[in-house]
Order: sequence, then structure tokens, then C-alpha cells
Amino acid sequence: MQPMNMYMVPNPGIPGCPPGLEYLTQVDQLLIKQKVELIEALAGFESNNKYDIRNSMGQNVFYAVEENDCLTRQCCGPLRSFTIRVLDNIGQEIITVNRPLKCMSCFFPCCLQELEIQAPPGNTVGYIQQQWHPFLPKFTIQNEHREPVLKLQGPFCGWSCLPDVDFEILTMDEVGIGKISKQWTGLLREAFTDSDNFGIQFPMDLDVRMKAVMIGACFLIDFMFFESNN
Repeated sequence: MQPMNMYMVPNPGIPGCPPGLEYLTQVDQLLIKQKVELIEALAGFESNNKYDIRNSMGQNVFYAVEENDCLTRQCCGPLRSFTIRVLDNIGQEIITVNRPLKCMSCFFPCCLQELEIQAPPGNTVGYIQQQWHPFLPKFTIQNEHREPVLKLQGPFCGWSCLPDVDFEILTMDEVGIGKISKQWTGLLREAFTDSDNFGIQFPMDLDVRMKAVMIGACFLIDFMFFESNN
């Protein structure tokens, strides 16, 4: 008999933890790795994004896939609305991320980016709301009642001269408690695909629902600043 993979076994329920998120109570960092799409690399044809979500040891713990139609992907590009479904290793959907169609120009503060995160599907656990700023990417992380609980702030225009680009996770008092980092993937992948790697670091004792929201924040950052048809 072959040994059972521990990452394929659902964790028992934890009081106060949305079902399916039990594993997140055990981690303080995640790696989100976008899958390289051959059709994008060769033809520039935008396809649905797919991501592997791994722990610090590189083991797959979740899988995420964008759900969108071809017309929306080709016409709207990174501006597009989307639904991203996060599945565990037995194929159960545990997180749903919804992004409505919004404007991304800093000159139109009336139509800023936002995201809704549900865990499990149908149960909203938080929102991400972009805050207007002429130069800095700023976001407010809200709970299910739309009360602000954390902040997220990136570098000038979401760009950095360094290989890695950090978006700082801050308390409402501007104290840093973690970060979402876009990691350099190599010259060829950066030049010919929009496939990206991200690392998320947060406190081990952070509310598990906010950890789920941070996964959603990573997808939003990817689309806003690093998704392109090269």
C-alpha cells in the first residue's frame, strides 16, 4: 500500500474557521506560481490564468483557475473582470475571488478597483478596496462588514528597479506585518510571457479569513501591474 499524501486529506474542522481554510492556520507564507501558457508565449493569445499555490517547502496545497470567456480576455486584457476559483488538492472549491469591471486610471478616482473574497463560495469573508493616490498603489483590506482592518501599499506606480517588487501589508496604524512580493522569474519568462511568481508573508496568527483575502490581493496585484500581452 502506498503512503497517503497528507496534502490530499481534508483537515478536520476548526471552530471559527471557514471550512476548507484549516490548512491556512498552519502557515505564515505561501508561494503563488502562475503557470506558463504555451499559446501566450508563442502567439500572444490571452488565456485563462492558472496558479499553483505552494507552501514554504514547495508542496502544492491549493490550485487556482480563472473563469472567463474568450471575448472578455482578448478585448479587456488585464482590465477584465474575473472569477478565480481556488481549489484544494481533492478538487473542492474553498475560495472564490470576484473582480468587477472597473477603471484602472489614477485620473478617475470614482471607479477604483475592488475585489470580493468568499470562503467557502457564497460566504463573503472580506473585500479589497483600492484607495486613490496619484503615484502609490494603495488598498484597504476590509472584513465581511466592509470595516477596514489592514492596508496594502506598493512602490511607485507598482514598479521597482529591483528584481523583486514588494507590496507591504500594514496595520491601520501603518505598522508592517507582512508583504506580497512579485519575484523575478528570469529574462525569457519576463519578456515573452505574463507568467509571474509571488510570495505572501503574514503573521502565523493572522485571522485565517484575512489570509484568504491576501491570496485574492495577490491575484489583483498580478492583473493590475504585471499582466500584459507581451
